[in-house]
Amino acid sequence: MTDEENLTALSGFILLGFSDAPEHQTTLFTIFLSLYILMLLGNLTMILVINTDPQLHTPMYFFLTHLSFIDFCLSSTIVPKALETFLMGRSHITFWGCFAQMYFFFALAICECFVLGVMAYDRYMAVCKPLLYATTMNRARSYGMMALVYIMGFLSSLLHTGLAGTLSFCRARSINHFFCDLPALLKLSCSSTRVNEILQVSDAGLNTLGSALLVLVSYAYILHTILQIPLARGRPKAFSTCASHLVAITIFYMPGTLAYVQPRKARSQDQAKLVSVCYTILIPALNPFIYSLRNKEVKGALRKLWVRKLVPHLPRL
Repeated sequence: MTDEENLTALSGFILLGFSDAPEHQTTLFTIFLSLYILMLLGNLTMILVINTDPQLHTPMYFFLTHLSFIDFCLSSTIVPKALETFLMGRSHITFWGCFAQMYFFFALAICECFVLGVMAYDRYMAVCKPLLYATTMNRARSYGMMALVYIMGFLSSLLHTGLAGTLSFCRARSINHFFCDLPALLKLSCSSTRVNEILQVSDAGLNTLGSALLVLVSYAYILHTILQIPLARGRPKAFSTCASHLVAITIFYMPGTLAYVQPRKARSQDQAKLVSVCYTILIPALNPFIYSLRNKEVKGALRKLWVRKLVPHLPRL
């Protein structure tokens, strides 16, 4: 390491957050804290309900449990430090803390991208191949698919983080963001970041296009199958099993694509921050409600959990 690299490694970085709008810091702190609490309650409740109700021990809800777990971890990787940044106006993060945050954020974001694709394949099997669903989406296959999702996410993130770790960082150490996002960190490097940028765009494109292709192909077959079902027989029910997943896919892919597929010069830092808000706190907070409000099975399990666990312990008047 050079002297300048040693300086950065010892002193770490400064997260500026939304320092260009200091009058809004208190408002941002309140919004983020409220959404974070909502995210915690929503995702932990989903995990608890699915694991305690035997009727929800199916592949679809198995994947939904992992989606809630990934959302919980992703948001918890970013938001606590962001709250400190909003409260103080800016905050210090160590060199290793910054790279750890970047690593886990990238890994979990990629995992969520792929788990949504896996859930689309699960819906394809349920709607288009119902007679083969139980044997195809068995426990071993479901566990294997999720293991592959985590391996791809964490290995891909290791490549990005390891390559970023080889860069030289100058005395300028203020990151114009509320967390250690890779594009914002690359702007602080004294050395060439061309390879990092090419890998970032290509890998984001491959991950997004790969999972998006799985989603598109799955739903093309699903739509074809649904349209062949007589309207009065089961078409509304078939649509309802996919509606929540389609909403979750839409709100995840749109901001993620805007954030990482565009060339760095084509997007402003303010736009990058606003898009980051979507997939670090807004989407993780919304997903549990998207899947529960339109789902009779989840609402029924919630009612049973309330009656079984909470009502007996309420004081009687």
